Amino acid sequence: MRQAGRSLPEYRKLREGVAMLDACARPDMIAEITMQPVRRYGVDAAIFFSDIMVPLKAIGVDLDIKPGIGPVMAEPIRDLAGVRTLRGLEPADLPYVSEAIGGLVGELGDRPLIGFAGGPFTLASYLVEGGPSKNHEHTKALMYGEPDVWAELMQRLSAITLEFLRVQVAAGASAVQLFDSWVGALSAEDYRASVLPYTSWIFDQLSGLDVPRIHFGVGTGELLSLLSEAGPDVVGVDWRVPLDKAVQRVQPGTALQGNLDPATLFAPWSVVAERADDILKRAEAAEGHVFNLGHGVLPNTDPAMLERLVEYVHEKTAR
Repeated sequence: MRQAGRSLPEYRKLREGVAMLDACARPDMIAEITMQPVRRYGVDAAIFFSDIMVPLKAIGVDLDIKPGIGPVMAEPIRDLAGVRTLRGLEPADLPYVSEAIGGLVGELGDRPLIGFAGGPFTLASYLVEGGPSKNHEHTKALMYGEPDVWAELMQRLSAITLEFLRVQVAAGASAVQLFDSWVGALSAEDYRASVLPYTSWIFDQLSGLDVPRIHFGVGTGELLSLLSEAGPDVVGVDWRVPLDKAVQRVQPGTALQGNLDPATLFAPWSVVAERADDILKRAEAAEGHVFNLGHGVLPNTDPAMLERLVEYVHEKTAR
């Protein structure tokens, strides 16, 4: 799962004195941070080091990622005039992405590189709220009360997200993942009406690139069917829904990704192994399975525990 490197001492040392968005714009740093968990853990794929705010920063949105807080906008966007300040993203806006991926593909060899982007609802929430939000009240107020403004906002963000993913694939990414982290704040009815059309459009546009497409959200147990309906090849499942239950909620032929609770890694190894066994057993019902955490690695996680987990899953799933 993304953020795999942030619990590593080598990551923290490299990031000392370097702001997140600055790190995401330096090809040498992008490549090194992407490779750190691959070297340490021996995972089967690398996750491109970036941030969902990178494409918005690249088109000129005045934002910063504040330590301990998250993305913060200088001016929230809550009307049509604000929405229309969001221009389209172009490959030339992201030369450091293409350069970093080109180098990584050569270094990784046969190991896949997974690119990613933020989903349109999550990006919209940050823009409308002005930063992280527990209740997304301004976002929902816009979605409910100004549907035309909401539609234009989502159309623009979907196009930006699509281009960000296309740039990564063109540079050599082997798969892409769409993170709509906050979409679990919506009811199924609201998701279907106000988000699904845009997410479906993104996945449909990606279908011609011939790379696996993964979709993930947090707290989306009630939305798994709709996330799958959007058209990905793989649906990520957080730790709240057992994988054998998730199988019953996604579309036929959809593989699953997940879903060990990241907090489990703070328990004794015997507990971690038992939980991993349970996930692997339940995953037998799925069309395919990518073993993973149910969300990002927590910053204080012991790297040794993750090393042991990766080795254990490899042993259990060796063919």
